[in-house]
Amino acid sequence: MEKIRVYGGQRVDGRVQISGAKNAALPLLAAAILSEDGLTLKNIPPLSDISTMMLLLETLGVECSRSDVDDYSMTVDCETNSLSNFTAPYEIVKKMRASILVLGPLLTRYGHCSVSLPGGCAIGVRPIDLHLKGLEAMGAQIDLKDGYVYAEAKSGLHGAEFEFPVSTVTGTENLLMAAVLANGDTVLRNAAREPEIVDLANCLNKMGARIEGQGTSEIRIVGVSGLHHTEYSVLVDRIEAGTYAIAAAITKGQVDLIGGDFRKLLPTFIEKMEECSLIFEDIPNGLRAKYAGEIRPIDFQTAPFPNFPTDLQAQTMALLCLSSGRSLIDEKIWENRFMHVAELSRMGAKISISGSRATVEGVDHLVGAPVMATDLRASFSLVLAGLAAQGDTVVDRVYHLNRGYCCAEKKLADCGVRVDRIK
Repeated sequence: MEKIRVYGGQRVDGRVQISGAKNAALPLLAAAILSEDGLTLKNIPPLSDISTMMLLLETLGVECSRSDVDDYSMTVDCETNSLSNFTAPYEIVKKMRASILVLGPLLTRYGHCSVSLPGGCAIGVRPIDLHLKGLEAMGAQIDLKDGYVYAEAKSGLHGAEFEFPVSTVTGTENLLMAAVLANGDTVLRNAAREPEIVDLANCLNKMGARIEGQGTSEIRIVGVSGLHHTEYSVLVDRIEAGTYAIAAAITKGQVDLIGGDFRKLLPTFIEKMEECSLIFEDIPNGLRAKYAGEIRPIDFQTAPFPNFPTDLQAQTMALLCLSSGRSLIDEKIWENRFMHVAELSRMGAKISISGSRATVEGVDHLVGAPVMATDLRASFSLVLAGLAAQGDTVVDRVYHLNRGYCCAEKKLADCGVRVDRIK
C-alpha cells in the first residue's frame, strides 16, 4: 500500500494549475448515457474516481476512450449506441457513492435498470431515499432487494413537482438527469445550488435539454424526446483551489491559483480565510492567495453552497491547529466527518469533539508523526499539517488522496515543496 512522506518546515510559493472538478466530471460522465450519439468531455481530471466511473460506464456498454491532454487533464469520448447491460454491479459501485448517478439516466432513457446501493468515503450515513422518492413521483416503480435498487418505468417517466426536504447534491443531479427525457414538465424545489449542478445543467442544455433555474433553489425542466452529441469542458475544481490556498496559509507562503473565477466559486470560504490568515489578489485567469502574517482563530459552520463547503472543513481544521486562539467548527453536513481529528492529535493538535462541533485550541507547533488518511479530504489535511510540522510525517492509505487530487506531488513541487510517494 502506498504512503506519502511529507517533509516538515517547507514553504509553499508558486503557481498551481487547478484541474477540472471531480464532482462536476462524475455526473457529466453519467449524463453521457442520455445522449443518442455520445458525449465528448474535456478538462477531465485523471483520478481514480474518474477511472471507476468510466469502468462502470463500460460495464453498461458505453464505449469510453480517453486522450491525455497533459498531466492534469484528459478528454473522454463516450459512445452510447451499444448499451447492452442495465445493471450497475456492487463490485464497482461499492468503491464510489457517485456511481448512483447512473440510476436516473438509465431509467429515463431505457425504462429499467438495477443499481447496487453505493459506497464511498465513510464520513456518515448518506441515504439515497430522496433520489428514489423523486423518481417515484415521476412514475418509477422502485424495489429494494439484496442490496440493489430495481427501478422500472414501463411507460417512461413523466414530469412532476418534487420538493427535497433537505438539500442534496447527488439527489438533485439524479432527478435533473431523469427529468430531461421525461414526458412533460418537472419542477425541483429546494434543489441544491452547487456550481457543479450548474455545470451539469449547462452541459445538458448544450445537448438539447430545456433547463432553467440552475444555481437557484428551484429548477424547471421541460422534457425533450432526445439529446445529441456535444463537446463540453468541465468546471474547474473549487475544492482543490481552496486546498492549495490553505497550503499557502499554513506554510506562511503564497500561491497563484490558475483556471477559474474562484471568488464566485468559493465566496464564503474566501471571506473566512481573509478573516483567518490570507490576503487574496485578483490575477489574470485566477486568484493569488498570500499569507497575511498571522493565523487567527475563526468560527464557521459547514452548509450547502454558497456557504462554507464541508469538503474544505478538514483542511481548514489543520490550519486552525496553528492559530493564535480557540476556533469552533460546526459540521452540519456529515456526522462522521471528524475522523481526521485523532490523526491531527497524534501530531500535537489540541481538538475536542462534542456532537457536531469541534473546538480547536491553537498550538505553537505540530510534530511530524505516522498518520492514516481516513477519507478523501482528510488525506490532504494531513499533508498540510505535515508541511507545517517539525520533522517528517508519513501518511498511510493515500489511495484516498488519489480519488480526488490530481498529481498532488507535481503541483506541490511547482510550489517548491517536496513530498515523496513510498511504495
